Amino acid sequence: MARWQPNARERLTLAALELFAERGYENTTVIDIARHAGLTKSTFFRHFRDKREVLFGDGTMAELLAGAIAAAPPTATPLEAVSGAMDAVARDAFTPERREFGALRRAVIAANPELQEREALKGLALVASMIGALKRRGVPELTACVAAELGALAMKIAYERWSDPACGGDFGETARQALDDVQAAGELSRRRAFRDS
Repeated sequence: MARWQPNARERLTLAALELFAERGYENTTVIDIARHAGLTKSTFFRHFRDKREVLFGDGTMAELLAGAIAAAPPTATPLEAVSGAMDAVARDAFTPERREFGALRRAVIAANPELQEREALKGLALVASMIGALKRRGVPELTACVAAELGALAMKIAYERWSDPACGGDFGETARQALDDVQAAGELSRRRAFRDS
């Protein structure tokens, strides 16, 4: 077998996802994943630290979000910058071709507590990345935290909606709608709290 294999990282990710769905996460080894991808164990470890990492990327999502926030127009509000970042994610990561992968990935993660924990940690890293990018734009820390948390919640809701095979919209539209829904829920909650006080 050749030492260098094109698309090795993607092949390993797809192989892992298929095996996790078929056999379960606990019953799949790194060797199983490498063989299923037609690669070696050493190739696997050149791309991933362990089998958990295979479904969680290499930090490019955090970089994508931070870069898009940095590139937002100077007049953009913090939430407009976050919304623009979600559009960048739609263009570069959550394309229509990846919807089926997203649905299967979500099901595999939902079935395993260890993967759920890793997904939660990834979510925290995305929030931290957005906060940092907003603060570099001069946004006060509290405002940056709130905007990033709202954006992360909207992205989570959007990912669940978008990865549902019944969803027909693209991720950008779905994320903007989710952000609107989150803001509307916050406003409704604020009004109720004010009314009840």
